[in-house]
Amino acid sequence: MSAAGEREVEIKLALASAAEGRRMLEAGGFRLLKARVFEDNTLFDTPDRRLRAAASLLRLRQAGDAVMLTFKGPATYEKHKSREELELRLSDAVLDARLLARLGFEPVFRYQKYRTEYGEAGAEGVVTLDETPIGDYFELEGAPDWIDRTAARFGFREADYITASYAALYFDWCRQRGVEPAGMVFPEAVGTVQ
Repeated sequence: MSAAGEREVEIKLALASAAEGRRMLEAGGFRLLKARVFEDNTLFDTPDRRLRAAASLLRLRQAGDAVMLTFKGPATYEKHKSREELELRLSDAVLDARLLARLGFEPVFRYQKYRTEYGEAGAEGVVTLDETPIGDYFELEGAPDWIDRTAARFGFREADYITASYAALYFDWCRQRGVEPAGMVFPEAVGTVQ
């Protein structure tokens, strides 16, 4: 996660399973930085989809007791994805989405995951293990050289790099299976109100 005003640089790597990811992290000497937490994310946009047209997003994330409001600007895609990220940690346990509605935003997509964060002493980045309804992934975020070295240590090649968002991965997953997109949520969350 980048500090306010910084650019995030990241890739995702698809895993066969979360257990495989944990074995790779342990074998690589990574240590737990943040315990596994459930994240519920909602993306917001204006009714005319102004943010989407500008290749930007506004996200509300509840992760355990933490609530974050994040703006992400347009991304550049090369080997890695890079974009401006402004994040505000909120003191309220829950941000009432009515506040965003009053500002002209409406929910447009919801996605969930379990995230565990790992790192190494003195490293220039972090590895998160994301368990999602459509599969398990590493997300490597940090300095580009660190991302490349770390991916190679895990046995991945540049051809394995994923720069797509979870929303894009979800819509592609739905297309491949002939499933009508509804939201990337775990089965027990279907029908719940955000």
